[in-house]
Amino acid sequence: MKLITLNTHSLEEPDYEEKLHRFADVVLAEKPDIVALQEVNQSAAAERVKPPELSGYVRCRDFEGEVRRDNHAARLSGLLREKGAEYFWTWVGAKLGYGKYDEGLAVFSHYPILEVDSFRISGCADYGNWKTRRILGIKTEAGWFYTVHMGWWDDEEEPFAKQWDRLQKHIQAMTGEGDGESGNKEAGNAGQPVWLMGDFNSLDSIYGQGYDLVRESGWEDTFCLARERDCGVTVGKVIDGWRERLSDTKVPKSPKTEKEDSSDDGSACQEGMRMDYIWCSERVPILSSCVICNGENYPVVSDHYGVMVVTGNGSSVI
Repeated sequence: MKLITLNTHSLEEPDYEEKLHRFADVVLAEKPDIVALQEVNQSAAAERVKPPELSGYVRCRDFEGEVRRDNHAARLSGLLREKGAEYFWTWVGAKLGYGKYDEGLAVFSHYPILEVDSFRISGCADYGNWKTRRILGIKTEAGWFYTVHMGWWDDEEEPFAKQWDRLQKHIQAMTGEGDGESGNKEAGNAGQPVWLMGDFNSLDSIYGQGYDLVRESGWEDTFCLARERDCGVTVGKVIDGWRERLSDTKVPKSPKTEKEDSSDDGSACQEGMRMDYIWCSERVPILSSCVICNGENYPVVSDHYGVMVVTGNGSSVI
């Protein structure tokens, strides 16, 4: 199974049209089974698209918003279908971004979507507040796949830890996974794992913050499990929200290298930050983890790079 996650930046990205087509070419070339996307925007004032025009779209039962003509996920779906790539997909809006976009999340799947789940992880429920955050997930024959965009660790109004606690409790209730009180993860959803894919706004290089909290909650970082991997950098420059945090941060630790099942030759490493991850509720075999759309492994398409993971044990693929 091949998984991709990307914070798209979508309509706010310079040269958006070109980058949309570039990413469609990546999907066509790699043929991932699941694609998890964050910052998937549409213009709030754009024309509504009627449901019959949205081939492959599965609406979340709790989402009442409209899909509009320039919706990034809808346009990506259209480009893929023009080239014969059939994906099921879903999208929800989470908040109003930049005062003009319905900013949301999307998941694409080669597997039929059996169920869609979306829930709020922020304490704030105001659609007009940029700190409002939601999670979106799909259930397929291969398990649950959630696209995740977390807040910052040190945000006084919307701290990471409280959002993580809401996420943990909801997933435990939804999938029957783990212990809702302790947050520990145990056996998978009826034999299938749960995957969290996305922008966690937390660096693996800083002790005692979001990355460590997720690991201590029992989730497995597929980057660390991978038999083959690169250095994992997903943001090559300091982006909005991180300039002040990096200048004020406590003593950082070295980037994680405790990859138990593989060797790290350090190739393709560069300065930057790793804040986009693919986590799994179980310790599953991972053949490879690599950064994509970073200018070396496909062209850059966003202010974040993507992560692609291939599962399997070498002789078979999960």
